[in-house]
Amino acid sequence: MTMHGKGGMTAHDPELNDLVQQARVARERAYAPYSKFKVGAALESSSGEVYTGCNVENASYGATICAERGAVMRAVAEGRKDFRRIVVVTDAEPPAQPCALCLQVLAEFCGADFEIISVNLQGGTEKTSLGALLPRPFNGIP
Repeated sequence: MTMHGKGGMTAHDPELNDLVQQARVARERAYAPYSKFKVGAALESSSGEVYTGCNVENASYGATICAERGAVMRAVAEGRKDFRRIVVVTDAEPPAQPCALCLQVLAEFCGADFEIISVNLQGGTEKTSLGALLPRPFNGIP
């Protein structure tokens, strides 16, 4: 269920436009001196609160944190564990999807119908679901 589009979000969904803007602002705060690949995320809870994150790289590459996971950690630290959708903003063409680690972290808190909206700076947009990108998440049960 991936939908592609150009021209960015429309005025028909002001809430989504706001999420995109918050993810863009978070992207500008990214610390990406090694890859130069900045990512911003805006995670919306079921009750409408928004938690942002940006990627933070480290010279020890394994210590790098993705924007999506940063947003989830921030939300959980503030007591929220139920989410509706996430917007991810990059400068990639096509718009970049969350990595497998981020998908697995999202699967800990979200169902298969959780909406993932990837946007690039050129106005490209892709909408999909967690279940489409990660159909069989690890659930820790043997």
